[in-house]
Amino acid sequence: MTSALLPTYVRAPLAFERGEGAWLVTEGGERYLDFGAGIAVNALGHAHPHLVGALTEQANRIWHTSNLFEIPGGERLGQRFAEATFADVVFFCNSGAEANEAAIKIARKYHAVGGHPERYRIVTFAGAFHGRTLATLAAGGQQKYMEGFGPKVEGFDQVPAGDWAALEAVIGPETAALMIEPIQGEGGVRVIPHADLRRLRAICDANGLLLIMDEVQTGIGRTGKLFAHEWSGITPDIMSAAKGIGGGFPMGACLATREAARGMTAGTHGTTFGGNPLAMAVGNAVLDVVLGEGFLDQVAHSGLLLKQKLAALRDRHPHVFEEIRGEGLMLGLKLGVPNTDFAAAARNVHLLVIPAGDNIVRLLPPLTIGAAEIDAAVQRLEAAASEFEAVRGAAE
Repeated sequence: MTSALLPTYVRAPLAFERGEGAWLVTEGGERYLDFGAGIAVNALGHAHPHLVGALTEQANRIWHTSNLFEIPGGERLGQRFAEATFADVVFFCNSGAEANEAAIKIARKYHAVGGHPERYRIVTFAGAFHGRTLATLAAGGQQKYMEGFGPKVEGFDQVPAGDWAALEAVIGPETAALMIEPIQGEGGVRVIPHADLRRLRAICDANGLLLIMDEVQTGIGRTGKLFAHEWSGITPDIMSAAKGIGGGFPMGACLATREAARGMTAGTHGTTFGGNPLAMAVGNAVLDVVLGEGFLDQVAHSGLLLKQKLAALRDRHPHVFEEIRGEGLMLGLKLGVPNTDFAAAARNVHLLVIPAGDNIVRLLPPLTIGAAEIDAAVQRLEAAASEFEAVRGAAE
């Protein structure tokens, strides 16, 4: 039977009935170790009891009222983010793309209300992925995603990360902001060095620009800090977040200093579903866990353990695993074999990994992952690699 769904995804022939922590279970009872976490979304794993309890309790009370009325859960979640980050104000939405759209608008409006409406251009960096709306596609700058959708949305200039001469050349009187992911996820788990982030902060300060951090994939504890930019010791003016922020519930946020958001007054931006009571209850439940004592330290420890075991795995299979990238529990394996083929081989041994650019597979397990599950994942990666080693040996 032909599917009624728009065929915009190449789906693996798998469907899951339920999840338990780091595991997904098919209708037939087959268990898969989930090292994709819904592409860094299921930060606390599947069916986390605190999240289930918060969602269920809220669902029995009220789901949606609209932003025409006060939403106490949103006020509380916003205050918690303000206390835990650089930000003074938060705008809640439904996705990373929406969070980045808000960030773009905040940056442009900041200059407009400051008497410089001509300053609307935003500099982004090659390999970026900021979403799939027309504006965020233009911000990302990847032609393969823009093909066939008409003229590119105006107002974005792109340079290679680390090419300081190119960056200096592109900054001009129309430049409003720089926008960067601390680690490029879709682009191949490319880590932007901490010193480079500090230099970008200095460039923004020297040129009157705002610094936007896209932390959609890197945020909510993924690297062992609440947000990845914290490792560099600098703060942005505006930051987008999503994915892990709702632990699996669709949710995004744009955080900013009060100064950066000075132009965002009543009527300048809005959302129908963003920040509704159901989302806010889940978001608060996620922060209960992630901000709990010792949680982020454990994420950093688990990331180090996984990275060490991957290094040994690379040594045993150098023709399959070429390089290990990333920080915390956002790791990537640069492969010597096609990444989609490797992801399929991993599925054959009941391990889920996520392909990315630059022939990478991403390892994005739940932040609650344990040592035994890390060992099981490495064993399955080894089994998948052995398939390619066997093929290579036969060919020789």
